[in-house]
Amino acid sequence: MFDFANQAYTLLIITVVFGELFTTVIVGDRGDGFRLANFLWSLALAASYLMVVVSAPLCGAIMDYRAEKKRFLFASYMATVATTAMLYFVEPGFVVAGLLLIVLSNYAYSMGESFIAAFLPELGPPESLGKISGFGWALGYIGGLFAAGFTLVALGEATAANFERIRWVGPFAAGFFLVAAIPTFLWLKERGTPRPGGVSYRAIAKRQVLGTLDELRHFKDLTRFLVSLLFSMAGVYIIIAFAFIYGAQVIGWDESVRNIMFIVVQVTAAAGALGFGFLQDRIGAKRTYQMTLALWVLAILAIWATPELTAWANAAFGWQWQAQYVFLYVGCLAGLSLGSSQSASRALVGVFSPQPKSAEFFGFWGLSNKLAGVLGIVMLGVLQALVGLQASILLCAGLFIIAMLICVGVDERRGRRAALDWEGP
Repeated sequence: MFDFANQAYTLLIITVVFGELFTTVIVGDRGDGFRLANFLWSLALAASYLMVVVSAPLCGAIMDYRAEKKRFLFASYMATVATTAMLYFVEPGFVVAGLLLIVLSNYAYSMGESFIAAFLPELGPPESLGKISGFGWALGYIGGLFAAGFTLVALGEATAANFERIRWVGPFAAGFFLVAAIPTFLWLKERGTPRPGGVSYRAIAKRQVLGTLDELRHFKDLTRFLVSLLFSMAGVYIIIAFAFIYGAQVIGWDESVRNIMFIVVQVTAAAGALGFGFLQDRIGAKRTYQMTLALWVLAILAIWATPELTAWANAAFGWQWQAQYVFLYVGCLAGLSLGSSQSASRALVGVFSPQPKSAEFFGFWGLSNKLAGVLGIVMLGVLQALVGLQASILLCAGLFIIAMLICVGVDERRGRRAALDWEGP
């Protein structure tokens, strides 16, 4: 249910509505084809992810030691709700206020991602984590479909003319998250056992993180996978942050096509997360993860080639296709890749993590994810400022290929055995 609830933030604020509103209206085209606006957007997201890189492993260590995963999750949830609701007050020209609130809200949301993921190893045996993670992620996309579907119909386009209506996207996303996550805090149990007290949070974090860094020698496959994840998630975060901006600026789609694309991506992402989750439990998490990366490479090439491919087909066959409609078919492939890759990576970390250190290990998962966000979004932000958004999207294909090559050396059986054999102090 937390996956169901928090997708309202990801989709409405980062992917579909507020990202486009910020770049095209709040900052706007200043004679540079939105390049400054895109760069500022990437800078805000990168700053929030960098904050997660610094704090996620420390918080994970504290949560494991004190058995306070649920308390930390609640704090991140309330911070996300409050800062997201305040986006209502960001008007055209209020660039600094918009940047600050995006940094704070995305930081709180991203920390919550790591905190909720830390519960995963407790929810079933290792051989079932694929479908459990896939089910959660699929439910998340269904939640996003409800939240953003209502918003797109009720609030309309992210344009200056429609600003007084569309500015309510922040309060609506906050309210949806606030209400839909209530079942999590009513019924999710804190199963950890707190260790002896009398130790400060700072001392716990320092001791536990240093100990885990030393113990990572025992978890070689997890370490190698996290490096692979660094590259793959850099590509994923670029797509999450810029896909709908790309549709508006490069494809030039209409509002109706944007709305259809949203539905297409949500449905296919849910299907990908659920379907590949079951497949993962049959053929293995590593093999499934590799398959999702191959899908991503195909999706990125299709995204990049859509305008030219449409123009070529029209000239060669006398058709009258529009790039925005061809882009919908590309969205199916991207959606399958999006849901399946994120679910598979979360489940694989769960397989490689001993239960007593799950929050701490998922803190490193969060570190790898958000460091990827910093690197990917900054690289894309700089690159699109130099060569434009369409050409720079090819960066993602290169990142996914590098991730595939690194993951070749991961041994899933050995990594699972290391987690089961671990004996902590």
